[in-house]
Amino acid sequence: METVDGKVAVVTGAASGIGRAMADRFAAAGMKVVMADIELAALEAAVGEVTATGAEAVAVRTDVAQASEIEALRDSAVDTFGGVHVVCNNAGVAGGGLLWEITPEDWAWVMGVNLWGVIHGVRTFVPLLREQGEGHVVNTASMAGLTSPAFMGVYNVTKHAVVTLSETLFAELAMEGSGVGVSVLCPGWVNTRIGDSERNRPADLPGRLPPEGMPEDGPGLREVLNTFLQSGLDPADVADQVLDAILAKRFYILTHPEWNGMISARVERIVSGQDPNLAFLPSE
Repeated sequence: METVDGKVAVVTGAASGIGRAMADRFAAAGMKVVMADIELAALEAAVGEVTATGAEAVAVRTDVAQASEIEALRDSAVDTFGGVHVVCNNAGVAGGGLLWEITPEDWAWVMGVNLWGVIHGVRTFVPLLREQGEGHVVNTASMAGLTSPAFMGVYNVTKHAVVTLSETLFAELAMEGSGVGVSVLCPGWVNTRIGDSERNRPADLPGRLPPEGMPEDGPGLREVLNTFLQSGLDPADVADQVLDAILAKRFYILTHPEWNGMISARVERIVSGQDPNLAFLPSE
């Protein structure tokens, strides 16, 4: 896309964090924004702040794990603004602990949001974008989708899946000569509330994520995660990179170039037959 001015963006997970920052950035660029999130009160407050700047934005409460709600999100966007041009499948939750301790319910919850939310977004919006002959899809993965840090297994699995889903989508659209672009966002530590994801865990879902999961006598996983997140990149910086990638039709959005060596090292270990690196993701 050469310009986004006057176009329509749909952003999931838009009430806070990276999603909120993308909504702000798109609005500042002249886009109309459909903001989706499962937290209705926070979503409505966010939309109020965006529209207070003079931008056009609407709130659509959405559980991305439900295909019917993503379809309703698409219909709402089309009914309100007449179309969709940029789709950011961004909603996500955190999950961790030792792989053999994670409950089936926890697997289902994290995969429902992080992976099925993206799958539903692709299935629902890509046909619309293809039909109109233009548009761009941004799928939020993570550096955890390009590496495999310990104690983050359920999260890693979903983010690796989002990376390969996005790469496959890019290839299939390119092979048909489509005007629809694709990007996969792989951020490192960003100052968001993803460490408090359990605030959105369904109340009727049995089981809970393990409170610990780090080596015995070590700090809790959540404490370590929140420490890294609080010192992370400003979400607004990530949103700037996302918009730049859309305009440049760039596929990989790697927000922390100083971490790229970890990706190279992983690939080198694979092709040379070495065991995986045991290091945890860096703090900076």
